[in-house]
Amino acid sequence: MLTVLGFAMIATFLVLIMMKKMSPIAALVLIPALFCVAVGQGAQLGDYVIEGVGKLAPTAAMLMFAIVYFGVMIDVGLFDPIVRAILRFCKADPVRVVVGTALLAAIVSLDGDGSTTFMITVSAMYPLYKRLGMSLVVMTGVAATANGVMNTLPWGGPTARAATALKLDAAD
Repeated sequence: MLTVLGFAMIATFLVLIMMKKMSPIAALVLIPALFCVAVGQGAQLGDYVIEGVGKLAPTAAMLMFAIVYFGVMIDVGLFDPIVRAILRFCKADPVRVVVGTALLAAIVSLDGDGSTTFMITVSAMYPLYKRLGMSLVVMTGVAATANGVMNTLPWGGPTARAATALKLDAAD
């Protein structure tokens, strides 16, 4: 029953957001609270909020640090040599541009942070896609696919962090 309610809650805030009836932040805060009250757990709502924030705060802080850190690294040109090499490889061939996008996203995904992957990949490849009249959906799809693959490999950032936290070998 909880699974059905969970899917109903997700569908509710997705519909409200896509129909522009609520802002994403308001929907993501109010709809779960309303569902909590609707199933009779309103008295524990405060405890649930405190527990949820307590569990998510460290991850949110780490993500904010990563975005700022890699933003600075982009500004000082850390990734410029890789980007230049990939852009030299691409020239003006759309197939090579897509392959270059996948390559760049895969290299940057080694740190395991999806937001950083998109910051670097999009900022490097966007002008090339626009100049060649290529679909930006292709760019985001290829970058997301490369990021997803790299994040599930044993040497990817999330797998390495999970293995370390569980005191396991990455291959396990």
